Amino acid sequence: MQPSSLSLQDIRRPIEGELESFRTYFRSAMKNRVFLLDQVVQYLLRQKGKQLRPVLVLLTARACGGVTESTYRAAALVELLHTATLVHDDVVDEADRRRGMFSINALWKNKVAVLLGDFLLSRGLLLALENKEYDLLHIVSDAVRRMSEGELLQIEKARKLDIDEATYFSIISDKTASLISACTSCGAHSAGADGATRQAMNQFGQQLGMAFQIRDDLFDFGVKDVGKPLGIDLQEKKMTLPLIHALAGADPSDRKRIMRIVRQKKKSRTDVETVAAFVRDAGGIDHARQTMNDYAERALAELDRLPETDARQALADLVRYTITREK
Repeated sequence: MQPSSLSLQDIRRPIEGELESFRTYFRSAMKNRVFLLDQVVQYLLRQKGKQLRPVLVLLTARACGGVTESTYRAAALVELLHTATLVHDDVVDEADRRRGMFSINALWKNKVAVLLGDFLLSRGLLLALENKEYDLLHIVSDAVRRMSEGELLQIEKARKLDIDEATYFSIISDKTASLISACTSCGAHSAGADGATRQAMNQFGQQLGMAFQIRDDLFDFGVKDVGKPLGIDLQEKKMTLPLIHALAGADPSDRKRIMRIVRQKKKSRTDVETVAAFVRDAGGIDHARQTMNDYAERALAELDRLPETDARQALADLVRYTITREK
């Protein structure tokens, strides 16, 4: 697949107006009467991310028939629940930065951060229930369940270090692809798409999510287009596809040597570079990149079911952007 030169700004162009309307809707959904909570919410709203998930909901809806009021609710529901998980993740990870700014827990401590996450979750649930969006709530709630299960399975495997490729795919399917699939499913549902189209868009999101996570995993090993290995996953004993594949084909002595490093509580820069070099030489990077491209191609194939529109083209461009992005 040829690299994409498009930016996210290009991809968002077909829904620029709808995205601005969503931002207004989202701010309104977080209104409250508690001064401290409002302070934290206003700070949170300044942490501008890529808003990839609302973009997916809006583009999918437009590609499947058109953006409706239900689409804005779907996008807000997804973003509220996703933001809640990020706030809680920062507490669990003891992270003091998020999107280049101090995290909520760094400024207001863990108790406020946890309560903010709870507030966001409740706002999402109420937004769906108050508007009788039961199908949307079911789709997103199931995604949150799968995300939790995926994270817990990854933690379990990080302790045992006995993960194979099948388990890895199960983890990223639940941990990452489930929410992206929920976005495209909600978008199709909100536009009133038929059952076959909804299923196609569910699968589109699933395949896109798998490709997205593998791209993230490649960053950790310093693939050619992103520079030196980061080693963040390695420090946390997360076994990702490049390493799993490399170890599967290694001779016993090399496997023992690399696993000794992986099991270490702390890894030096030299340790990280040693593992990264092993993974590259053993074909782990090439295997992961090919697998990522295969998922991307399957995602693109699902789009063939949709009529040719600017929104469908933007979704295709988003697939290509996902696997060529540099951060």
